[in-house]
Amino acid sequence: MSPLVLSVLLALVSAVAYAGAAIVQERVAASVGGPRYAPLRNPAWWGSVLLNGIGATLHVAALAYGPLSLVQPLGALTIVFALPMAAVFVGRRTGRRAWRGAVMATAGLAGLLSLTSGAGGRTLADGDRWLLTACTFGVVAGLFTAAHLVGRSVLRSIVLAAAAGVSFGIASVFTKAVAEEWTPEAPFAEWTGLLVLSALAVTGLFLSQASYRGAGLAAPLATVTVVNPVVAAAVGLTLFGESFRYGAAGTVAALICGAVAAGGLVQLTLDRMTDPAEPLAAADPARSRGTGPGAGSGTGPGRIDDTPTPRASEGDSAGPEVRQGVDVGPVPGTRPHLEVEVRSRAVAGRP
Repeated sequence: MSPLVLSVLLALVSAVAYAGAAIVQERVAASVGGPRYAPLRNPAWWGSVLLNGIGATLHVAALAYGPLSLVQPLGALTIVFALPMAAVFVGRRTGRRAWRGAVMATAGLAGLLSLTSGAGGRTLADGDRWLLTACTFGVVAGLFTAAHLVGRSVLRSIVLAAAAGVSFGIASVFTKAVAEEWTPEAPFAEWTGLLVLSALAVTGLFLSQASYRGAGLAAPLATVTVVNPVVAAAVGLTLFGESFRYGAAGTVAALICGAVAAGGLVQLTLDRMTDPAEPLAAADPARSRGTGPGAGSGTGPGRIDDTPTPRASEGDSAGPEVRQGVDVGPVPGTRPHLEVEVRSRAVAGRP
């Protein structure tokens, strides 16, 4: 097997591992209860951490056998692999708009990465590293704060995913810097870079986990997948002396690819925001409590469909009980609707 073919296979398996990790993270986030950022007691979450580690290792191995211009665009296939894998393993189907957004984001990102030249002319000095570290944590903190000011859960998840992408992107930059400066004669000379790298990687992992709560799989995953290499490429262009291939024409093509990728993210976000399966309780909390106009899902006025059947036990009063699906009937008077609140203990005759 030629080194180029081996590099392609490693890059594809790496993308599959990243996709599997994202699916597990989304399932953990969708589970009831548990910490939003660090579900350390959930074994499935540790499985996603392991899959992410495998994906990163395979990606580095692919770079060892193949050129950056080939391996990086193949890594953008993570979102394309994740959608059918989610349909097969967890039964999550994807609509046309989400598929269109995923393909646009992947194609735009792959084109952008293929146009970026990896031949840098300089390395990061100590001053540049500390300035980049301060700016990165400042941007991440700003996005984290903005996410908690956003009312819609989908938009909050997208902002958190963008913050995770920034963390992962700058972590890639520090990985490159540490790898270039590391020598066997002084293995601990780059300990500060390793410390910053570890902090950024852990921060990105926790933020990406939180981004899957309330937004599904496709939109947060696509946001992280796009923002991560775009941020790394932007730092490479500004600090490492990298450039786009083919001069001005390559720069224009890169801008077009970036616009296509951004359009894909917008499509994925709109698809999730207009998802009819969004929980009713998030849209109308009054209905989830069984109060307010139109409470219940029955067809009669004042019909109660959501009330759980009280559990019979010793000491319950022997009398009629309100059970699921009972028609209360119309209420005389001028009130346009009836507000109903049922408490199971009171109905059963308890205080």
